[in-house]
Amino acid sequence: MKFEVVVDGRTVEIDSQQLGGALEVEPGVYSVLLEGVSYEIRILPSPEGLTASVEGQRFAVEVRDPRDAGRNSLAASGSGRQNVTAPMPGKVVRVLAVKGDQVEGGQGLVVVEAMKMQNELKAARPGRVMEMRAREGETVGAGDILVVLE
Repeated sequence: MKFEVVVDGRTVEIDSQQLGGALEVEPGVYSVLLEGVSYEIRILPSPEGLTASVEGQRFAVEVRDPRDAGRNSLAASGSGRQNVTAPMPGKVVRVLAVKGDQVEGGQGLVVVEAMKMQNELKAARPGRVMEMRAREGETVGAGDILVVLE
């Protein structure tokens, strides 16, 4: 799964497969193995949001999970590009649109099967398919961009 972490105002995209492991050892305290080095990270609430304490240094942090993208996003409101992402790991079983297609809001674009259930991913608004990254039969991870609309 891919997600964004904002540390002291700098956005970093992290693929959970890059992490060697993460374990919550007690509430709010995590042991993280990154590139062979173990770190203890303490997550603390602060007036501005969350703070992470790592080896005595404190950082303002925010984690952005792509599965949390709501209908109030720029893509749903009609401005900018819309990235249609996989909500969970699965397999692409059908591609319903091709590059260049003009699509309507609510129109199906890709069908992803996860845990024996098929999920049709739809356009949040009208647009044109700029990129179709999904391929039938391929395995995708949560947060992977499958279709780009403009």
